[in-house]
Amino acid sequence: MHQTLLPFLGACLLIAASPGPSTVLIIRRSLAGRRHGMATVLGNETGVFVWGLVAAFGLTALLTASRLAYDAMRVAGAVVLVAFGVQALRAARRLKTADGERAGGEREDGAEAAPAGGDAAAAGPLRRSYRAGLALNLANPKAAVFALSFLPQFVPAGAPQLPSMVALAALWAVFETGYYACYVWGVDRMRRLVDRAAVRRRLEQVSGCVLVALGIRMALEG
Repeated sequence: MHQTLLPFLGACLLIAASPGPSTVLIIRRSLAGRRHGMATVLGNETGVFVWGLVAAFGLTALLTASRLAYDAMRVAGAVVLVAFGVQALRAARRLKTADGERAGGEREDGAEAAPAGGDAAAAGPLRRSYRAGLALNLANPKAAVFALSFLPQFVPAGAPQLPSMVALAALWAVFETGYYACYVWGVDRMRRLVDRAAVRRRLEQVSGCVLVALGIRMALEG
């Protein structure tokens, strides 16, 4: 087993480094604070582990065998992506409105506007960020099919497949948790820049457009 760990972790690094919907969502939720970012990471990695378990038991083979099941899940995943994108675009619009109101108040009374930093209260409870990460991962049929094709390649010859794949799935989730924690830390370190209203609004707009585009692409692809 130890002979497969280094290649497996290298593959996990390449997978995590490839930008995708999870990366966009984690960065966006991190704008509300480090705890929300980490809650999103934990939700996403719970989904990774779940798909690993499903693949270990061979259940994701149903998605590859049934076109109807795969298409249904693909459409559901597209809806989830678009919904998250719309939420980000609405957040950008609210920030623009709030920024305009602060600017108007400053012109009237000369008071300095408060910074538009990441508002954890507006992001809701931490479980909302956790559910967002979990839902985004579980709604992606590509994640299921990928787990089915990815994990068996690293099961050592002669090793029991089920416990080996479960162990690899757990290691995959733990590794990605550490990797994405660096994203959360990076956003937190750039707090002064991110807390500027114009920057925060632009980040919300970009993440919203990216999520909507990814959702449309998932819905249209064969």
